[in-house]
Amino acid sequence: MSVTIYDVAKRAGVGIGTVSRAINNSGSIAPRTKEKVLAVVKELGYRPHASARGLARRRTNTIGVVVPFFTGYFFVELLRGIQGEVSKFQYDLILYNVDETNKKEMILRKVLQERKVDGMLLISLEMTNNEVWELRRSRLPIVLVDSYHPDLDSVTVENRRGAYVATQHLIRQGHSRIGMIDGHLKSSPARVRLEGYKNALRDHDIGFRREYLVISDYVTGEDGFNRKAGYQAMKQLLHLGSNRPTAVFVSSDIQAIGAMKAIEEDGLNVPNDMAIVGFDDIELAQYIGLTTMRQPMFEMGKLAVDRLVECITDVVTNGFKKVFHTSLIVRNTCGALRHQSHNQIT
Repeated sequence: MSVTIYDVAKRAGVGIGTVSRAINNSGSIAPRTKEKVLAVVKELGYRPHASARGLARRRTNTIGVVVPFFTGYFFVELLRGIQGEVSKFQYDLILYNVDETNKKEMILRKVLQERKVDGMLLISLEMTNNEVWELRRSRLPIVLVDSYHPDLDSVTVENRRGAYVATQHLIRQGHSRIGMIDGHLKSSPARVRLEGYKNALRDHDIGFRREYLVISDYVTGEDGFNRKAGYQAMKQLLHLGSNRPTAVFVSSDIQAIGAMKAIEEDGLNVPNDMAIVGFDDIELAQYIGLTTMRQPMFEMGKLAVDRLVECITDVVTNGFKKVFHTSLIVRNTCGALRHQSHNQIT
């Protein structure tokens, strides 16, 4: 009989998930353990084969990903990280698009009934306690990405702190009339970033002005994190005339791109007439000089897959809550570089 992954795990004294990570060069394994496992692989002449492993374990070697929108830049970058890591583990990937709450519930029921996947990544979706109870009862491995529930594994980012730092950066550039363009508040990141913005204003003794906050209107099939929403929101702020804000924190880079277009059409200049800070650091941000809060989207996707495969292949009991840091990337749109150049000249 051919050597199986179980033979390797038994000889090396580790779980099959550890063997899988060693073979696929995953970063989430100690170097000494990896070296021991690979030595056993070589000794036994083990040749991994995804479909054979799946049959032996009655698994599908398939991971499901439920994502609200395929077209958003945030989701595209996240899916790149997911796809790359899924391929390393020799799993297949099924994508489920959710654009309405009832569709999320329908897909979850379908997945649990059909069992076509060994585990699920749920991206930017808030889970009710009833849904979490059903998922845990089914014993299907689940990892939340860009959302949180205390009873499920999750990979998130410091949304509140990131928004705080972005707003504080504008305050430190001398602004006190600071607006915010946010996504629809049905989105957890949108709500939490709004809290960060308000906290920064409060901590610096700047009053919150309701007319300076624009919540992108919900459009069927979208969540407000898009170019058109940013454009329309900035138009609303510009209608304030001389009372408009002098700086705006925008809750996503793609919204910021739309907002900057509206500013340009109004004959104004970024950052001289209005400073802008975005959130995400998508690839386009560097080409337009957008100051933004960087979140490691690609890395979030990779880590989520690593954790899910670990849950699928090993008996895992400890809860997993990974929170990634954000970092301020200063470019042209906030005015900081202009001030630095001026100080150097004088």
